[in-house]
Amino acid sequence: MTPRANTMRATQPQAPSAEAAAFGEAVLKGLSSPRKRLPCQYFYDAVGSELFEEITRLEEYYPTRTETAILREHARSMVRPAGRRAVLVEFGSGSSRKTELVLAALEAPRAYVPIDVSQSALTDAWRRLQQRFPGLEIVPVNSSFCQALRLPARVHPHAKLGFFPGSTIGNFDPPDAGRLLAHFARVLGPGSRLIVGVDLDKDARRLEAAYDDAKGVTARFNLNLLERINRELGGEFDLTRFQHRAIYDRQFKRIEMHLVSRVAQTVPLLGRSFQFAAGESIHTENSYKYSVEQFRALAQGAGWRPARVWTDAGRDFSVHELTMSDPTGSGCD
Repeated sequence: MTPRANTMRATQPQAPSAEAAAFGEAVLKGLSSPRKRLPCQYFYDAVGSELFEEITRLEEYYPTRTETAILREHARSMVRPAGRRAVLVEFGSGSSRKTELVLAALEAPRAYVPIDVSQSALTDAWRRLQQRFPGLEIVPVNSSFCQALRLPARVHPHAKLGFFPGSTIGNFDPPDAGRLLAHFARVLGPGSRLIVGVDLDKDARRLEAAYDDAKGVTARFNLNLLERINRELGGEFDLTRFQHRAIYDRQFKRIEMHLVSRVAQTVPLLGRSFQFAAGESIHTENSYKYSVEQFRALAQGAGWRPARVWTDAGRDFSVHELTMSDPTGSGCD
């Protein structure tokens, strides 16, 4: 925090940072929609990131441990085609925990390029990986992986392996997921490969339990989005007046997360007032589930050539290898 220079300066309102302004704009836009919604990318402030790490350790939440087990067993096979001295590029790197398995399997990796909106996550991962892999060049990129971006010039000439774990692809509607994959193709460049984690469709009861755990951690994670609005935007959401709900939509094969208003209420925010009817919800996240064949078709339509696929014995989760074809499309919105 910058010290106050004098009383006059202290009383002048400060312009919000670009990040806070974008957050406020997205919240106002979402809450003004006919069906209220909030972008799931804003789950991950410091509190939300800690809660998500707790979610990954829950008994009901199978994706993280299942994908990690697949990577432990098959990482060497996954990365072998990348060859010696490849550059690993991770989209939405977060804590980079699974990345360690891939880096350890690569033969003398030239560099690791984590891309993430959270500067603190990038810094923490950099410190940890510097100790784990001394001598590895780590080139963080503080940006949304959806935005137009260029990789650092010094990695352009080298073979690149993209990494997008965690089934994050499922948070995008299929057309947007296709555009995102096409965007990755352009960022990585010709001749690159991409490893993607994809959650598989399964029994609705298991899916709903994974997103509405008995300990209520996912509920706290979802409600923290409202608390973040209170903290950072001066909102006046009463969290006790909202409840977490996770439902499986069989038609679209997706889990939906909502925050449901328990009562009729009005919430002031950024000079506006938002009306909620009892039972009205804010849609906070989708998580699409695919069959192996559906995802391969999606990737092919985005300009990738589907290659190998690895799954666990129960076929709960899949990890896909995509190879570069002719990158087309317009990127994600």
